[in-house]
Amino acid sequence: MTQTTLRQQFQTTGVDTDLMILMEDIATACRMIADRVRHGAFAGVLGAAETENVQGETQKELDVISDEIFQEIVGANPNVAALVSEEVDDVNWRKVAPQAGDFVVYYDPLDGSSNLDVNLSVGTIFSIVRLGAAITPAPEAVQIKGTDQIAAGYAIYGPSTGLVITTGHGVDGFTHHPGSGEFLLTQPEMSIPSETQEFAINASRYDLWDAPVRQYIDECLRGANGPRGKKFNMRWCASMVADVHRILTRGGVFLYPKDSGNAGQGGKLRLMYEANPMGMLVEQAGGASSTGYGRIMEVAPTGHHQRVSVILGSRDEVAVIESYHKD
Repeated sequence: MTQTTLRQQFQTTGVDTDLMILMEDIATACRMIADRVRHGAFAGVLGAAETENVQGETQKELDVISDEIFQEIVGANPNVAALVSEEVDDVNWRKVAPQAGDFVVYYDPLDGSSNLDVNLSVGTIFSIVRLGAAITPAPEAVQIKGTDQIAAGYAIYGPSTGLVITTGHGVDGFTHHPGSGEFLLTQPEMSIPSETQEFAINASRYDLWDAPVRQYIDECLRGANGPRGKKFNMRWCASMVADVHRILTRGGVFLYPKDSGNAGQGGKLRLMYEANPMGMLVEQAGGASSTGYGRIMEVAPTGHHQRVSVILGSRDEVAVIESYHKD
């Protein structure tokens, strides 16, 4: 991973040593989380904790453990000004007086943790922003647009542990090699086909969807005899990491739209540490990301736990869905 990132930086903007060290710290945290997930059944930590996160969701014990690992490893980096976690209400300031060049790291320590009990894939999502000027620690100081991200990625804990990253020069996938402890390049220059015949959506919310989303899914389900003129397959893992990883690997479109059930909250998925990093990865791989009405990374944040409608994946399919919203 280090060699690949170094090579990309040599060929573009020059070596960013501080970013390289931070990425290594994140990789270390992900290795440690993977180990805890792998041994969770033996340690008896696959169940629910007696706590809720800021969103009112019941936390799994591994949600809490994963967040503590990320804080311990990544929070110790001397260039990190703040950590913003799905599992913690307040911004975790690591510096009293953050300066230009310091980093803000947004992260979901264990995405899809409802899958733990049934041994399905879960993951960690992260986003990195570099401060352009000195700031005073305050919640609004970390409300930074996704277009300012300098790196993003996720780890996926499945049959193997994968790490997919972008530093703004394409997307590369790495697999953890247990013997060496290294993340080795296994999926270079990941690319999303512009067309697809797969979609991922939580179909149980059908009656809550707005008309454009319902129209799109209805047309896909009508298959070769419908208006789309081709058969579609539906996939749904209940883990954004797993669904997006499949799309980056073989194409598709992922939807978790705002609907009548979550409209008051702005949607289901969080902008800063879910939608923005995944949007950057998908766009860097040649896909598109949208709220239905515009690019996700251009949404102006109003809070560090803000929610947003998410549609991302194969470029042509996202364009179709956007056109239905505009109509």
